[in-house]
Amino acid sequence: MPTSDLDHPQPDPRLDAGSVSPARRWNYWLGGKDHFQVDRESGDRIAAAYPAIRTAAQEGRAFHNRTIRFLAGEAGIRQFLDIGTGLPAPDNTHDVAQAITPQARVVYVDNDPMVLAHARALMIGSPEGATNYIDADLNDPAAILAAPQLAATLDLREPVAILLYAVLHFIRDDAHARRIVHDLLDAVPAGSYLVATNSTKDFVPPHIAGMYDQMLAKGLVDAWPRDSATFAGFFDRVRLVEPGVVPISEWRPVTADHPSPAEVSMYGAVGVK
Repeated sequence: MPTSDLDHPQPDPRLDAGSVSPARRWNYWLGGKDHFQVDRESGDRIAAAYPAIRTAAQEGRAFHNRTIRFLAGEAGIRQFLDIGTGLPAPDNTHDVAQAITPQARVVYVDNDPMVLAHARALMIGSPEGATNYIDADLNDPAAILAAPQLAATLDLREPVAILLYAVLHFIRDDAHARRIVHDLLDAVPAGSYLVATNSTKDFVPPHIAGMYDQMLAKGLVDAWPRDSATFAGFFDRVRLVEPGVVPISEWRPVTADHPSPAEVSMYGAVGVK
């Protein structure tokens, strides 16, 4: 069982304690309680090769919070499509957005059964706004866009923020990942936003990069790093918001004291259609 107590009267057959879940592993790095032994072992293997991974996870959450505040505040966005949601943590998308605009509407998408169980139980949102959940995979954007939960919650005639935090790097093929992003952007009007992050080896020493490549080859890790030019290609149909493609710790930081690019090894950007 995971370290938290969840009531599953009809367990989802996909809840596999023997297979690594990126969502549960990320929860482990963030200091959460919802993970299996296999997730902890995977997380520890990656941390052995890249000790800053827990800092990277924490900075990923901080980047999420800053970008949602920008979208809900400065950009005036009221609709959010969060794909690859991950397990609930402090400051979920609806928490941050609805603190600024209680009318914000959020649809979460994930295909991890533990994520969905938590989401339905905990991600309630404000009375003025709305939250909903879709059991779907980023690899099938058509299914996401056709889901009745999306139509019931978001109006695709109005601007939507498409949120792809730490999920594109689980798609190995660059061209396939770009097609997915294009399909999602094609479904939303001008004034919509794209937010994405992706792991990178650009800032780590060669020996660390080499260790990571070996782990990829052996199937011990599943996040495919991209360089800045490849990552920027996901934003080829939008206008980048300043400061453009940068390490996530350098996207509009709130303090001068923040982790170095090597300590986060993840690019992030925001673009407007």
